[in-house]
Amino acid sequence: MYTVSRPVRSLSVLLISAAMLTALGCKPKEPKPVPTPETAANPIREEAKSASSQIAADYLRDQITKISSDEFEGRAPATPGDVKARQYIADQLQQIGFAPGGADGSYQQSFDVVGVTAQMPKQWSFKKDGKTVSFKWWDQYIAGSGVQSEKGSVKNAEVVFVGYGIQAPEFGWDDFKGQDLKGKVLLMLNNDPDWDPQLFGGDTRLYYGRWSYKYESAARQGAAGAIIIHTTPSAGYPFQVVQSSWSGEQVELPAADEPRIQVKGWLTEEASRELTKLAGQDLDQLVQAAKSKDFKPVSLGVTTSFDFKNKLNRSSTANVYGVLKGSDPQLSDEYVIYTAHHDHLGVGEPDAEGDKIFNGAMDNASGVAQVLAIGKAFKALPQPPKRSIMLLMVAAEEQGLLGSKYYAEHPTVPPARIVANINIDGGNILGRAKDIVFVGKGKSTIDDYVNAIAKVQDRVVTPDQFPDRGFFYRSDQFNFAKIGVPALYLDTGTKFVGKPEGWGKEQHAEFEEHHYHQQSDEISDSWNYDGMIEDAQLLFYVGDNVANAAEADLPKWLPGDEFEAARKASQAQLSTKAE
Repeated sequence: MYTVSRPVRSLSVLLISAAMLTALGCKPKEPKPVPTPETAANPIREEAKSASSQIAADYLRDQITKISSDEFEGRAPATPGDVKARQYIADQLQQIGFAPGGADGSYQQSFDVVGVTAQMPKQWSFKKDGKTVSFKWWDQYIAGSGVQSEKGSVKNAEVVFVGYGIQAPEFGWDDFKGQDLKGKVLLMLNNDPDWDPQLFGGDTRLYYGRWSYKYESAARQGAAGAIIIHTTPSAGYPFQVVQSSWSGEQVELPAADEPRIQVKGWLTEEASRELTKLAGQDLDQLVQAAKSKDFKPVSLGVTTSFDFKNKLNRSSTANVYGVLKGSDPQLSDEYVIYTAHHDHLGVGEPDAEGDKIFNGAMDNASGVAQVLAIGKAFKALPQPPKRSIMLLMVAAEEQGLLGSKYYAEHPTVPPARIVANINIDGGNILGRAKDIVFVGKGKSTIDDYVNAIAKVQDRVVTPDQFPDRGFFYRSDQFNFAKIGVPALYLDTGTKFVGKPEGWGKEQHAEFEEHHYHQQSDEISDSWNYDGMIEDAQLLFYVGDNVANAAEADLPKWLPGDEFEAARKASQAQLSTKAE
């Protein structure tokens, strides 16, 4: 999951990018008291309660079964399976009564992509003083192309350890210290500094800790390549996820004039230890040194050359969207946008059972099914809410949030008129939960809506249970937040009705270890839809409340949040246009 930066395409993105450079990663100041929405006193109106019955197990099961079927071949972007899946989703939007989302009368927002299949060497070798260490493709290293050309190469480049590879002026942090790193290969840690709650986000990972930031950061230094040291705790997933996610065709938006590195690599922790040992360094000591603001890059004296070929496939994919026009003539040009990504990993190497298809039932056929079911609920209301509802199934999320990035850069609705984004990435298949996990809790006043609905459901809203994994920056709500839209992303709870303490976390861990981004992510008769229904109904009620809210009660970023400046910029731009 996740993306590489692209060139600025509009004034709004320019303003937002400027704001993000200074604000991204900042911890919010102590928030001022925020008035509770009027809807909180009676958060579920009778019409909505009745309409919510459209969110039903049979419908969810049928949609997930279809979307995750072998017929769609894992829904990799710009493949025949992708084309079939998009058309199927467009047909479902039409069937539930949503109008085409595009001004051209289309249910699909097409955009160009470039597929890059890199043929990497079987060994990646490093040399120093006549000694060589080599690491095996797949087992010890994984790498992707950083360029959209037929060939890529690194020539006799020195390896430099750069700590976290972060420049964060708002924290007084600069791992590069002005050193000339042009043409080097940068060895860097995953994650961001996490030992001090007053520095960065403490144990809450910020965008600085994401792998996409690392490669962007290396490119800004003019580096030839970058290698991230993988550990399961720092990545938030085992090395097998890197293997499955970074092998095969990688799909990107077309390159423009942004800086790029030649190769984007990963090394296992064991391989990284061997590499630093070749340099006469101890990895643990390097890591410890990197935990200081005074850290300076360490030249390892190790060199590497690396050549590979790319197979390029220039094609297109599309976001799929439908609209239910709001009932209030003055407010219908404002939108609540529900998102779920429709893509997955396609066809890859066979697993032990010979299965080649990454069906992506949980990730994210379940999300698409829930968005469609929520759409059915909105359509079942006696009349639509005051503001319009858009159901947006975005493409190429697994390749770097590309579909939501494209929409954010080419919105069909001005960002200031998108009052909220509600994103669904996955679903609860374990049964009714006593809690709901709110990834990004404490960032905006949309919390008030979630808390009010959860209270009616007799549930507790808890913050992200794995803050060190940076989930807020790993799904499509991030691109909406970047353009200032208050965004909501919920995850399955961990405390399940009728189950012992700890059972939920065990199930989460089991899925991540054995099924996340694996061929085994398939629908099963063992799935329990009770919790998925309850979660989807919660999100329906939240959207209904926001779509009918008074102006003063619309969701807002809390003062000092990293995305507050972007919201103000988008609103200022809209006001300027209105004048």
